[in-house]
Amino acid sequence: MDVKSAFLNGKLDEEVSVEQPLGFEDLAKPHHIYVDDISFGSSSRKLCTKFISLMSSHFGMSMMGELTFFLGLQICQLPNGIFINLEKYIRDMLAKFDMSNITLKPTPMSPPNNLHADPEGKHVNPTHYRGMIGSLMYLTTSRPDIMFATCLCARYQASPRESHLLVVKRIFKYLKGTSILGLGIP
Repeated sequence: MDVKSAFLNGKLDEEVSVEQPLGFEDLAKPHHIYVDDISFGSSSRKLCTKFISLMSSHFGMSMMGELTFFLGLQICQLPNGIFINLEKYIRDMLAKFDMSNITLKPTPMSPPNNLHADPEGKHVNPTHYRGMIGSLMYLTTSRPDIMFATCLCARYQASPRESHLLVVKRIFKYLKGTSILGLGIP
């Protein structure tokens, strides 16, 4: 729901208190405000319809529909919970770094984990490397499986070497094969 009026952000010159709106009172808990049911979607269609009608009669409103994308996150609301993933973000990221046609890897890093500063290694473009790391860091919000490898590679952003870039590319190869993974929230 998009509220077109600025009633939420306006400056107030008087004290404001919040109370349960008419028609939505809970007599068993008269001092509780159920913002989450109203703002984030109640399982009661009747309650939602009544709230929409009440708000629309006082403020300019647009119904945006069910939330499916937010800041690159794909959100799927299921009967048993919410599933969040970044499949589209991963596809776009692979295309951005010209890695759409890469071979898949089963893990984000190959053992043993012996990544180090590599002072003798060949330098790579630090701007390109940092862009790749930044894209991976955003992915860690819903992909804890790449957190360790990404943070390990992020250590070498000041002076990235070819050996570091190879590990970052392996993370990309892993992501290509696992782009449908995400987080389920009951």
